[in-house]
This record gives sequence, structure tokens and C-alpha cells, in this order.
Amino acid sequence: MILNYISSTMKMRQMSTKKGLVIVYTGNGKGKTTAALGIVLRAVGHGMKVGMIQFIKGEWYYGELTSARRLEPEFDLVAAGKGFVGIIDDDHHIQDHKNAARVALDLIRKKMSEKKYDILILDEINYAAKIGLISVSEMLDILKRRPKGMTLVLTGNYAPQEIIDLADLVTEMREVKHPYKLGIKAEKGIDF
Repeated sequence: MILNYISSTMKMRQMSTKKGLVIVYTGNGKGKTTAALGIVLRAVGHGMKVGMIQFIKGEWYYGELTSARRLEPEFDLVAAGKGFVGIIDDDHHIQDHKNAARVALDLIRKKMSEKKYDILILDEINYAAKIGLISVSEMLDILKRRPKGMTLVLTGNYAPQEIIDLADLVTEMREVKHPYKLGIKAEKGIDF
């Protein structure tokens, strides 16, 4: 049994092209960041190095901040945002959010040039472009600069069509039902 598992695992490793992919998780349904974190678990299990730079998120506590530390040194998470823009208790000027997005873009370029990651996740980058914190042309520039063999994962609502056209894999999460609409508040371990 174990020998069969090892043999099939070795065959799968041989099948891997190490091309690197552009993966997009988008749509109005829940699960985009969660899907990206699933990639983290899978990749770390293979000893791969994964980085995640989070746009928007950053000032609230959420579970992945703690669990990320448990996956170090293979996984590195940077919450670069100032929190959700224009909702709930956002007390930042829009320019503060734009400045944080600039820092995130610079960090992405730096991390890509270091070439230490197999996978780099750009969490909420699609939404950051939608609300004008960054431009689609800056996103396209990131894709153009992507080192050979590195996979980029872009998450967030409203993925630009130009990014969808260039991506190797696009999954759209579609909301069918959400507890928030029933008056149920965010659940620890599920939503944050």
C-alpha cells in the first residue's frame, strides 16, 4: 500500500512541468482566499515555498495570521493593507489605502525578483484594482515580470477581463446562499 503511494507520488512529480501557472479565484461567492490557502497546504506538503501578500486585509485579526506562522519557513504571509475599504469601521482616507497598495506592489516585485517562491499569492488584488487602489496595467506588468516556473494566484471579486484572458486557470465562486443575509454574523474559524 505504502509502496503504491510512493510510486504514484513519484510519477506525479515526474509529470509536473514546473511551468508555473496564473490562477485566478474570483466571483461574489465566499471561498477565494480559502481556495488559495488550500494551495498553500498542498504546496507546503511538497516542501515548496509559498508567499502571500494581502491587499485590503491588514488591520483586523483573522486566523490565517496565526496559522501562517505554523507553516513557516515554507509559507510567508504579509498583510499589507489597511483593512476593508469604505465599509464597516474603515477610518482611513482613500489615499492611505492607495499608499498601502503601492507598498504591496513594491513587495510583490521584490519577492518575484528574489525568486525564492514557487508560488506567490496576491490576495484581494482583483478587488484592489476594481476600487482603484492599483491599475489593471500594473497587474499586467506583474504577470509580465513573473519568473519562469513561478505560479501566481490572484484572488478577489471583479477579476479584470485582461487578467482572465491571460490566466491558465480561472474559478468563479458564485454566491448561492450566505448566512450574513439571514442576520448571522461572521463566524470565527469560518469567516476570519
